[in-house]
Amino acid sequence: MFKNKHIIIALLVAPILSIIAYFGTDLALSEKPHAAKEGQSYKLLSKSNCRYTSGICDMENGEFKIKFRSENLTNNKLELSLTSAFPLEGIKVALVDDPEQSAKPLDMQSNSKDGKNWSINLPAPASEESWLRVAAQADGVVYYGDTQTAFVKYETLLSDK
Repeated sequence: MFKNKHIIIALLVAPILSIIAYFGTDLALSEKPHAAKEGQSYKLLSKSNCRYTSGICDMENGEFKIKFRSENLTNNKLELSLTSAFPLEGIKVALVDDPEQSAKPLDMQSNSKDGKNWSINLPAPASEESWLRVAAQADGVVYYGDTQTAFVKYETLLSDK
């Protein structure tokens, strides 16, 4: 079998062609990164730390990144602070108990002149299945997303009851 030169050439060429086809398909079909255009809206993706009770939740879309930090206050209140990589023109958040539910968004207040630090006091989420919805505006571009509120530390919330 290995004395046939056609089989030997096929065994050498086939892996090379498969690697070229793999990268060629990726290059032809993948979405090309592009700069955010003014007036458009883009979805924020929740990072994995939003699924754990760490008190921190990162959301991003390409270079645009925001980080939520939660602190539990007394009387079932939650202080939510946000740090952004870019200056924000405004940010709205809403807490809902069901992903299908709608709620009136609340404006976060800026804590700095550069527009990178924001905070708000909210009622504590009803459960770990509650959702946090976010809409942020920077340079005329709207970034939106949602995540479950599992990142909020519930130990102190339950001890207050």
